[in-house]
Amino acid sequence: MADYYVPAPRREPTINPWVVRLPILFVSGLVLLVGTLVAMVAFVQVQYGDKIMPGVSAYGVALGGLTQMQAEQALNDAFTYDDNAVFTFRYGDRFWQMTAGELGITFDVQGTVAQAFSAGHSGNLLNDLGSQASIWLNGRSIAPQVRYDQAVTIQKLSTIAAELNRPAVDATITIGDIVPQTIPVVTTTPAQTGLALDIPTTLSQLGEALLQLNTGAEIPLIVSESLPFITDASEAATKIQTALSAPVTLVTDNQQGGTLGPWTASVDQIRSVLKLTLIPNPDGTQRYDVEVDVEPFRSYLEGLAPGLISQPRDGRFLFNDDTRQLEMIKDSVNGRELDVDGTLAKMEEAIFNLGNRIVALAFNYNLPRYSSNITATELGITQLIAESTTYYSGSTQSRVTNIIEAMERFNGLIIAPGEEVSFNTYLGDINPEDGFVQGKIIFGGRTVEGVGGGVCQVSTTLFRAALKGGFPITERNSHGYRVGFYELNGDPPGLDAAIFQPTADFKFVNDTDYYMLIETSIFPQDQSIQFRLYSTNPGRQVILEGPTIRDTVPALSTIYEPNPELQPGQEMYVDWAKDGADVTFTRRILDTAGNEIRTDTIYTHYLPWAAVVQVNPSDGRLTS
Repeated sequence: MADYYVPAPRREPTINPWVVRLPILFVSGLVLLVGTLVAMVAFVQVQYGDKIMPGVSAYGVALGGLTQMQAEQALNDAFTYDDNAVFTFRYGDRFWQMTAGELGITFDVQGTVAQAFSAGHSGNLLNDLGSQASIWLNGRSIAPQVRYDQAVTIQKLSTIAAELNRPAVDATITIGDIVPQTIPVVTTTPAQTGLALDIPTTLSQLGEALLQLNTGAEIPLIVSESLPFITDASEAATKIQTALSAPVTLVTDNQQGGTLGPWTASVDQIRSVLKLTLIPNPDGTQRYDVEVDVEPFRSYLEGLAPGLISQPRDGRFLFNDDTRQLEMIKDSVNGRELDVDGTLAKMEEAIFNLGNRIVALAFNYNLPRYSSNITATELGITQLIAESTTYYSGSTQSRVTNIIEAMERFNGLIIAPGEEVSFNTYLGDINPEDGFVQGKIIFGGRTVEGVGGGVCQVSTTLFRAALKGGFPITERNSHGYRVGFYELNGDPPGLDAAIFQPTADFKFVNDTDYYMLIETSIFPQDQSIQFRLYSTNPGRQVILEGPTIRDTVPALSTIYEPNPELQPGQEMYVDWAKDGADVTFTRRILDTAGNEIRTDTIYTHYLPWAAVVQVNPSDGRLTS
């Protein structure tokens, strides 16, 4: 059987149902999705129409789904910064603490909630849908609206400034009252640095911390310091206390080992001369110092000065005939006068010296011409060139006392070449304070009681030595009558030299090129005194010729004077009867070859004189 090809029956093409389904499904799904989204948007708009969108937060608090009132409550509960954040203001060891709220920090919760609510609620649906979608996906944090009232902070800082601020105060010194026998108290108040709070600068530092919402911070107060004008009084107060610690005493010696003074500057006087001064410091401030103006004491010292002046006193010497050297018998003494400026300087130093309040007066010294160490060789003194001796036999004790006192003034004197010797100058004042006593003197044409009787015997003896030495006599006064003492032991009349201070002096000149030494001696055993002149003979001889006595006038009648110390029958001669006369001596001075260099005439006119005899007051001769 044959196979036969029987073609399959022809089918007609068909449409895939999914081609239709898929679009339908897509459209249906899209419609469903849109509907769902619309439903969701509608739901959200309805659900959160008066609520904050989910995902919105502020100050770390989730506010989504909360009404504005609920959100305000939640934020109020959460915001404690204004109460809990404490700021410490510090200056040195002082500090002040305040909360952020006290400093003007406030939380604008309504504004913050309003901002949070506005997220997704702008009123523009398209914009809101976008914002809401963004909030759903990413969330949104709203910055809290914190307000800072700087005026409040300024007020608080002003309160601190009222406590802190102070003016600069100078250091001061106060001296207490001066009470006798006490030391015044010196007190000081210290300087105070001025302080002024710099509010603007402090405010800027605080603002940065506040706006960062720190939980608190320490804020250093910015304080301007102003230095006082006078910074220190302690050193000056110590100086004042020292200056017023005790009087200052001035003392000195009398150059014979004794003391003079004391003279005292009292504490009150010292206080009156203290002076506060200001000394600049390197930083432009100043400090107290204390000076003392001692000038007010100058007039007082100048008043003391005349009584403290002493002339330089030459050394006194004797010539040793064996060794031909000088032997000192009295030390030389420097002359001095008060150095007022030097003493004031020492007073100023002592016033500020707590340990030594005694001031030795300062002096300017004048050296003597002949120190204790001078030698005969230096002076050219080699030999005895003249001497003279007179006698005082029969003298009263007072007359002898005056003779001894006057002789002492001349013993050991050195006379320079060309120097004029004034007897009165070297003798000094004749008064009781200097050792002279009452005795008989010639005054007003008769012998009377007076201080210094007998001194003329000393001047007479020196006159005779100067005559024998060939020295020029520049002043010589004779007595009014012949004095018996000067004619004892055969001495002739006409060689006496009377002195009477201040009108009558005896003077002569050392006209040689050599120094001359005057020595005196008293010989009680034969009641005599002697002057010796040592020098170097310049090469001359002295010849004394006379006396020539002319025009003699008989003595006057005896004068009797009462003396109650004498017994009846006793008598004491005060003056001896002497004839009046004119007496002349001639002195010839020759050189070594015998040539005459000079001739001098010594002339004396004597009045006639009566003997004066003292007797008992009952003696009958007193009335005759």
